[in-house]
Amino acid sequence: MTYENLDRELVNALLGDGRASLRSLGEDLDVSVTTVSNHLSDLEDEGIINGYTPKVDYDKLGYDVTAIIQLKVEGSSLPAVTEDLKEHKQMISVYEVTGDYDIIAVGKFTDTDGMNAQIKELLTDPDIRESNTSVVLNAASEHEQFDLDLKE
Repeated sequence: MTYENLDRELVNALLGDGRASLRSLGEDLDVSVTTVSNHLSDLEDEGIINGYTPKVDYDKLGYDVTAIIQLKVEGSSLPAVTEDLKEHKQMISVYEVTGDYDIIAVGKFTDTDGMNAQIKELLTDPDIRESNTSVVLNAASEHEQFDLDLKE
């Protein structure tokens, strides 16, 4: 196994079980614990692995309203509006995009009243020219990650 593939195998193993011990990773990948530890440190230092967090089912915690919010923003204000959206705790994703809108944000809310209040707060920003909000009816797939391809 090449070192490049070892890094990819290590990432794939962690995607399967983010709580796996160094020992079990070493056994699964047929390398020493030290090798796993060194490669894992490198992946963290390079920003490829940015942390280890649980997968939370927000629906089961009462956040069962998901909204896709599309915003048109005054050009020079794009970074400031994006940063403001990132600060809202219930915005789980914020993207600057091409196309008809400048920003797409995904938010999780406990009810439509909470969603409505958040949107109204956003629209008080004079740099937001237009908005379009869609409520998700069914999340067929959400927060999925994928295994990396291995090099031949």
